[in-house]
Amino acid sequence: MKTKFYKYFLFLVLASISNSCSIYNFTGTGKIDAKTFQVNNFQNNALLIEPGIDRTFTQKLQNLIQNQTNLNLTSSGGDLLYEGEITEYRISPMTATADQKASQNRLSITVLVRFSNKNKEKDDFEKRFSFYYDYDGATQLIGSKLSDALDTIFERITQDVFNESLAKW
Repeated sequence: MKTKFYKYFLFLVLASISNSCSIYNFTGTGKIDAKTFQVNNFQNNALLIEPGIDRTFTQKLQNLIQNQTNLNLTSSGGDLLYEGEITEYRISPMTATADQKASQNRLSITVLVRFSNKNKEKDDFEKRFSFYYDYDGATQLIGSKLSDALDTIFERITQDVFNESLAKW
């Protein structure tokens, strides 16, 4: 009698584990009711224009979604559509020295994202995402320094966009 109970209990535990794994994965997306996604080019409409950041952001968002889902990237007619623009690219002094020079600066970038889900319109949104990168006031953001700053900022913003649109965290 006890062995029958243990077999039944073991069966229930295994069934619940295997069932729960089918609707959750390690990226936290759960089940996505879509097969394709489209990321339109994000235009740089900020007052201070840094050439190439629109292309960089668009590619980073495409790569993140491809790496964390099994969705296929398409150039038109995607089930999921990401579009928008970079609305702010700003460098601000954060702290000053005694002789009124910036000892630390902050690069802030804000991106307006419009997300549309053809299969689940209640998931659609339009939202601003922003992040920053602090750096030494004596340093100029050029070359690899700018690349590092953009990597840090875009990694955070694209992950926030992903979480808002697919992970629902």
